[in-house]
Amino acid sequence: MNFRNIKETFISKPVLEGAGVHLRRAFGYYEVPLFDPFLLFDDFRSNNPQDYLQGFPWHPHRGIETITYVLAGEVEHGDSMGNKGIISAGDVQWMTAGSGIIHQEMPEGDDSGRMYGFQLWANLPAADKMMDPRYRGILDKDIPVVEIGSNVKIRVISGTVNGVQGPVREIVTDPEYLDISLRQNSNFMYEVKNGYTVFVYVIEGNGFFSPDKNTLFKNYDLILFDDGDTIAVSTHSEPVRFLLASGRPIGEPVAWGGPVVMNTEEELNLAFKEYETGTFIKKK
Repeated sequence: MNFRNIKETFISKPVLEGAGVHLRRAFGYYEVPLFDPFLLFDDFRSNNPQDYLQGFPWHPHRGIETITYVLAGEVEHGDSMGNKGIISAGDVQWMTAGSGIIHQEMPEGDDSGRMYGFQLWANLPAADKMMDPRYRGILDKDIPVVEIGSNVKIRVISGTVNGVQGPVREIVTDPEYLDISLRQNSNFMYEVKNGYTVFVYVIEGNGFFSPDKNTLFKNYDLILFDDGDTIAVSTHSEPVRFLLASGRPIGEPVAWGGPVVMNTEEELNLAFKEYETGTFIKKK
């Protein structure tokens, strides 16, 4: 057993995106390639509708995957492939932009005005940048829950826990995406793959994320780990809930321009030229 040490820590910071959406960004453009294959992680939890109602009107993506996980409220979405609907509490939208997609995401709070959710961007390797786009909408009821003893509960969005596989499969970078809850006064060890990038983001309570228990991490904290095969998590007087993501690094050059991520500046310029001339969408 080779425990992963903490490599770096981050606290999500307020940013303004879309048509005026106030959210918190845990990492993004400047942290590449630290998080390879992941590009960005946004936390859009808010109790104030004025923070999010402007939403994210129609915009393009190419060369990436966007993963939206909603805990409260709803997100109305539509895209150039004809997909449309509502992402409700507990649901996940896993969208592979590939060769190009144009979509919109418009948040709506619940009856109390709450809009709680997260968006993760994952990169695609050069060989798959121009793959056909695809959309996967996963309902809350279709995400399996694994309980380990009486102290640990895991929602398995992608990956496999104790033989239970999440509904999102056949993704290029072999990602794992889990929603993990740990009761107070508990210890938990979780095996991860050597060589994969692994991070956790705390969304409730507080806990320790290393065997030495030197630092207590809380809401809005993100922990990026060094290599190894096991993560140690423990709690004292409070429970903790966190999101865990892992993926196989791509190790390729990144050319990033807003919603488009390619390997070269030439590819990036071509993408925006095609968007301007109406030839961006390759498959409807």
